[in-house]
Amino acid sequence: MDFELSNEQQLLKDSVDRLIADRYELRTRGKILESDAGWSREIWSTLADLGLLGLPFSNEDGGFGGGPVEQMIIQEAFGRGLLVEPYLATVILGGSAIALAASAERRAEILGGVAEGQRLLAFAHGERLSRYRLRQVETTARRVGGDGWVLDGEKTTVIHGGPADTLIVSARTSGGKDDEGGISLFVVPANTAGVTVRAYPTFDGMRGADITFASVALASDALLGEADEAYPVIEHVEQHGIAAVAAESVGLMQAALDMSVEYLKTRTQFGRPIGEFQVLQHRAADMYVAVEEARSIAIHAAMMVGEADPVARRQAMATAKAQIGVSAREVGQSGVQLHGGIGITEEYAIGHYFKRLSMIERQFGDVEHHMALLASLETPG
Repeated sequence: MDFELSNEQQLLKDSVDRLIADRYELRTRGKILESDAGWSREIWSTLADLGLLGLPFSNEDGGFGGGPVEQMIIQEAFGRGLLVEPYLATVILGGSAIALAASAERRAEILGGVAEGQRLLAFAHGERLSRYRLRQVETTARRVGGDGWVLDGEKTTVIHGGPADTLIVSARTSGGKDDEGGISLFVVPANTAGVTVRAYPTFDGMRGADITFASVALASDALLGEADEAYPVIEHVEQHGIAAVAAESVGLMQAALDMSVEYLKTRTQFGRPIGEFQVLQHRAADMYVAVEEARSIAIHAAMMVGEADPVARRQAMATAKAQIGVSAREVGQSGVQLHGGIGITEEYAIGHYFKRLSMIERQFGDVEHHMALLASLETPG
């Protein structure tokens, strides 16, 4: 397989790398985190101007028809820059849900707004008791009057749920609370009566929200896709998320490795650079191996996220997330330890890479969850 970038892909990489280098150094990021919003609308507008917000969507939906390689390039650069804007929530998760389940007219309306930077989405699916079980949905939606719905329940740790103006909400419309069937998706404006959003910062610099729905009245067109048939869409949305954070983690890990190697070369102890001590060389070598393993599996995840066979796709994404989790722990912990005390200070970037890698290790399922899933998918004999 040819992993060389085309001229267009190289131009994309150069432009995103330049944006991160010029506009997103650590001090600037710190000021963004200290702001009330916790992210920069100015940066968001720049992403829209560069076409990055519409890149994965089709031309018919107001996007630019980018593929998995282009998306991987963007996410890896965002990882290196520790970007905190709601790209994962809006473009990857919310955008994927709309692209997979909405009608052509609705896709053009919503995704066109996303591409222009005028619309923010959040995918509200996780609940307090669900852990990593996608089918565990206790939020309910019941029909009223034959053409409307009433939504009740609570969603937790919704990524960038605070600033979102449009929520993609999963709810049980039939069946038991642990059934794959009977789950539906709804498009809910965040300012709808009965919707309460409690936003908060997460320890990696991102933002989360707990969202309560109390007798929220929805019109019939709030339903996204077919009633009771949303589980395959939800699973596929999560897989888009896995592919995205896999690529992001490669950028994070490579930056952490580069910083650590540079520190080993310049930090002196006992009259010589600490990089001359063999035990530290071995630790850096282990980090390098972990980064390359993550890079390989991230490429595989990017290629498989569009796979038509759901079983093959499920196996590929579980494999990717398990390996990413292992590599994230190795690189994040080693990077901090090689830096010593400075590695845990707010003024030094390695600690921020470690925090984001620690979050990614558990996001969309931890290592143990995906190893168990892989074991269940194995064919006996």
